[in-house]
Amino acid sequence: MILLFAKDLVGVDIKKLLKLCVLHDLGEAISGDVPAPDQSDGDNRQERERQDFQTLCADLPDDVAEDFRQLWDEYADARTPEAQLAKAFDKLETMLQHQLMPSAGKDFHAFNLTYGRDRTDAFPLTRQIRDRIDTRTEELMRGPARIGS
Repeated sequence: MILLFAKDLVGVDIKKLLKLCVLHDLGEAISGDVPAPDQSDGDNRQERERQDFQTLCADLPDDVAEDFRQLWDEYADARTPEAQLAKAFDKLETMLQHQLMPSAGKDFHAFNLTYGRDRTDAFPLTRQIRDRIDTRTEELMRGPARIGS
């Protein structure tokens, strides 16, 4: 998605943004990905993912591992506009994946209407993309159009 919208991301370090997007989920390669509707505060997920990320970086040269850890922490803390955008696009991508789940019911789709709103509303572009995703989510919640209705 970053590559798709790169021309619209004026004043953003695209290379750094892409690095953040690639690195932020690597810890899930070990501990697994917790589906967004199943996540909860206090589940220590971020700490587990950081430990797993560090495990993956253990055999890298020290300077590379440190650069990667700094980027991972920057994303986790949403310290920069690039990290905030990476989080916003991560939420949007999750919502789009949810729309592709054929067995998802209304409650599941309703979750999407509030999921990550603080992140996606932070930028006009991601807010605009979110509006389109929300429209499609609402259509999915209504179900297939019926002839004559």
